[in-house]
Amino acid sequence: MSDAEQQAAGAVADQPLVLHTQYIKDLSFENPNAPRVFTMLQQQAPQMEVAIDVSASKLQDRIYEVALKMSANPTVEGRAVFVIELDYCGLVSIKEGVQPEQVRPLLFIEAPSMIFPFARRIIADATRDGGFPPLLINPINFAELFRQKQYDVEDAGGAAPEAPASEAATPEAPSDAEAKA
Repeated sequence: MSDAEQQAAGAVADQPLVLHTQYIKDLSFENPNAPRVFTMLQQQAPQMEVAIDVSASKLQDRIYEVALKMSANPTVEGRAVFVIELDYCGLVSIKEGVQPEQVRPLLFIEAPSMIFPFARRIIADATRDGGFPPLLINPINFAELFRQKQYDVEDAGGAAPEAPASEAATPEAPSDAEAKA
């Protein structure tokens, strides 16, 4: 192994969070009012509503799926311009020895920060391919989103999550306060 390969392997081994892969879990794009909406857009700018949320599920010991859920629903005169929804996920592992109080910030701040640029590009490409200007979602402060919400790790494997008892996993419930970007 070359020195560069050893350094790269050592750098990965030192990281508390490793992103193994990322993927589209669900993508939906609807253009319900075409072609009429294109004429409407020439006369009026749309009202934009963007929602961002993060969830995490424990799959195995120290292996998690982190899901970044993004949606946009611009409207003109009360009619949908388009509707786009994306669940973009990353499969991550937490290094052995990471303290339990560090797990949630790694899953809900660091992991979504790593996958966000790719999800942003997918949204931009899909809206452009749908006949609209690309929707470029502003960067998200996942640390602030984490502070605003009480995130829990879902347990997809049946074992207890790596969180203190006061932070026990609960099934994901619809969020009343989605982050507006």
